[in-house]
Amino acid sequence: MGRLTARPLIFLITGFGWLLLSALLGLAILIGLIHGTPLPSWLRLVHVHAILIGGILQLTIGGLCASLSHSSHGDETPSKSHLGLFVILNASTVGLLVGFGLGDMRIVGAAGVVILGAVASLAPVAWQFSRQSPAHPANPSWLYRFSLIALLGGLAIGIAMAFRVMPEFYAHARLLHLHLILMGFVTLAMIGATQRLLPIILQTELYSPKLARLVSILLPAGFATLIGGFITSSLKLELAIGGLLVLSIGLYAYNLLRTWTSSGQPGNAASDHLLVATFFLVIMMVMGVLVGANFLPQLPVLPFGSLHLAAYTHMALIGFILQTVVGVLSYGIPEILATSRIASRKKQGPYREQLAAMMDRWRAIQLAGLSLGTMGFGVLAAMTWNFPLNSLPMQIATWVTVGLLLSSLALFTAKLAWVFGVRPQE
Repeated sequence: MGRLTARPLIFLITGFGWLLLSALLGLAILIGLIHGTPLPSWLRLVHVHAILIGGILQLTIGGLCASLSHSSHGDETPSKSHLGLFVILNASTVGLLVGFGLGDMRIVGAAGVVILGAVASLAPVAWQFSRQSPAHPANPSWLYRFSLIALLGGLAIGIAMAFRVMPEFYAHARLLHLHLILMGFVTLAMIGATQRLLPIILQTELYSPKLARLVSILLPAGFATLIGGFITSSLKLELAIGGLLVLSIGLYAYNLLRTWTSSGQPGNAASDHLLVATFFLVIMMVMGVLVGANFLPQLPVLPFGSLHLAAYTHMALIGFILQTVVGVLSYGIPEILATSRIASRKKQGPYREQLAAMMDRWRAIQLAGLSLGTMGFGVLAAMTWNFPLNSLPMQIATWVTVGLLLSSLALFTAKLAWVFGVRPQE
């Protein structure tokens, strides 16, 4: 594919569009479940894969393009290969979702092969870029490299599942596929990006680079051992390593919190979303350990159904991942628009500040909607222990949750459109 440089907006906006559409589908699935009219089960596969492949993977590529463009300082001629990659990635994502809809795993597997090929073509560029990171105080290069390896491994396992390779190990493969993509790729890449971006956003230094480097070692090592627990079906090993991961995430969160408090800055939309995402990450990791501990006895201590699983997973999908995406875009879009629309660096500042101020508008409402809506999943799950799904309290809680999430997403989408429509004044 050649060297990727500028033009990241096409990936970032399309990736966010995939996230938005899949979020609407997810809310429809929730409403159908609560109303007793569940949608077809294959739509859940479409929902998850649209988020991770169409959304997160494409946003990650856009972030890589933006980083390469920034590091080149505009001195290199932009490659046109990004357009071919964009078409291939989105066409194969559509093929993947169509395969799930038709129930034809051959189509799913073929689309997965194309996606894996696209990612593999980027691997040398991404690996080379990660080598530039040791100059950064937090040294997130190993996190980036590990997340790239996890992504390639997770995609390969998904393809093997689609083509029914070794079906007797399907349950283990599914567990590995999910955790390699969701934790190994998405979580570690976002942790590395947040450690790098938050000090820039707050215009300060990271509180403890040594602590950040320790976390960058503990997280990949702990996750690799967790994979060993999945392979050996050792729940006790999984719980022990889960405790180590909780400790590591706690240190990571502490470092970010101290960075914010020592900066003396009130924060903005970008920093607010990144910090709240970190809070949900801590909650997600603790919940993961508790969910595992719930199954230590032969009979679970607490009844655990599909809605409880949805509440746990959406702590990650909305509370951590979507909050991080909104935070990064709140900072990144004004930066990219300023540098792409104005050649003079001296004149970029006022325009960048204007766009950033627009992204900060009504940030409290936006943040509260996403956060409370995410917590609404937990409330719904807890209510099922005392109320039937079709009861009035469950209906009210569902529509409140949906309303909070929709209002926040609509507000952020409107601000993105607003920012893109404001051109720099001569």
